[in-house]
Parts: sequence; C-alpha cells; structure tokens
Amino acid sequence: MAKSKEITVEEKLRALYDLQLIDSKIDEIRSVRGELPLEVRDLEDDIAGFETRLSNLNTDIENFEIDISNKKIAIEESNALMSKYTEQQKNVRNNREFDSIAKEIEFQTLEIQLCEKRINEYSAKIEHKKEIIAKTSEKLAERNTHLGHKKAELDTIIAETNKDEKLLLAKSEEFSKLIDERLLNAYNRIRSNVRNGLAVVSIERGASGGSFFTIPPQRQVEILARKKVITDEHSGRILVDAILAEEEKAKIEALLK
Repeated sequence: MAKSKEITVEEKLRALYDLQLIDSKIDEIRSVRGELPLEVRDLEDDIAGFETRLSNLNTDIENFEIDISNKKIAIEESNALMSKYTEQQKNVRNNREFDSIAKEIEFQTLEIQLCEKRINEYSAKIEHKKEIIAKTSEKLAERNTHLGHKKAELDTIIAETNKDEKLLLAKSEEFSKLIDERLLNAYNRIRSNVRNGLAVVSIERGASGGSFFTIPPQRQVEILARKKVITDEHSGRILVDAILAEEEKAKIEALLK
C-alpha cells in the first residue's frame, strides 16, 4: 500500500498564507458594509420598541373608553333611579319615608357627580395618550424612513459583493482543509487577537508586516529556509519570507480571476 505524501513545512506555510490572503479579501468586502448591518438591526429594534409602545397606548385608550362607557351607563341608571324616587316622594305617607327617599336621591346625585368626575379624568388621560401617540408615531415614521434608506444602501452593497464573498468563502473553506487542525486553530486564534485579522505576514524591510520591530538576521535566514513555522515574538503572528508571499499573492490573484 502506497504511503501518503507528508506535507512539508513550506507547503503548510504556503497554504496558511493563501488562506490569509483569501480571508483578508473577505474582511475587505465586509468592511465595505461597515456598521450598516448593526445600524439596520438597531433601527429595527427601535421600530419594534415604538410599535410595542403604540400598541400599549392604544390598549390604554380602549380601556379608558370602556371605563367612560361604563360610567355613562351608571349615570343613566342613577338618573332612572332618581326619576323613580322623585315619583315615590309624591306618594309618601310620612316624613320618615320622605327623608329616606331624599337620601337615596342625594346618594344617586353624588354617584352621578363622581361618574362625571371620572369621565373627565379618563377623557384627559385619553387626550394625553393621544399626544404621546402622535409624537411616537412621528418618531416611528422617521425611523422607518431611515431604515428604508439604510436597508437600500446595505442591499446595494450586498448585491455588489455577494457573488465575490460566496466565492471567497468557498475558497477559504477549501484552503482550510489543506491545513492540519492544530495549525488551523492557531491561525484562527491569532486572527481573532490581532489587528486587521492578519495572522500570517511576510517580512518587510527586515521586520514583520505591520510591525516596527526588526527581526534578527539569523531569524530571517530561518524563515527563508521554510523548515519550521516561526512566529513573531512581539505580535504572535506567523511569519513567511517576502519571496513566498509574492509567489502566493500572484497565485491567488490568478485563481480568483
């Protein structure tokens, strides 16, 4: 049975740098979108909040209107009782009966006054709720307009970049499979911890890409030899030599075309 070919360190470094180039292009596409997806989500949350508030305000108004209706019914009932008591007063036989009916009429009069007071209170609350609804509806309309613009802007960007992003994501997955799990985990960990997501960088002017710290000449020779995976002691990034970097850049550019 034929032995599977062992991947050399140089091949691992090339695969890592290829993956970095592809992932960096994905980062560039997503950076074009900027904060738009977050802004859209925030606006959607605001709109949901305003809609919930409007729903609650309208429910409050409906409840107050029911209360007013009930108080009006109570007033009608009290008026009916007062009419009945007034008729009864005409046929009383003594002062005790007259006073008793008079007290009932007085009680119903107070009930009517209390109901009218409550109706005025509920009406004032309804007017106040309507003012809040008007202001909230205005804010909701503004948010909806703003959301429409932001969504249109985001949709345009996505439409322009979606095809490229899908291709790059497929290539990223493809190249990830060429790297052993331990090294891939290290790459992803470094990427999440460093600026601009650069986990693999080439040597530029004697220093690692994006760093001002010079790499000792002996270390540069080791990197150029491509015999082991070497990281920058200051940033933790994986280092490759400039020649390998240029070769892989040309390869990836040709592949993506």
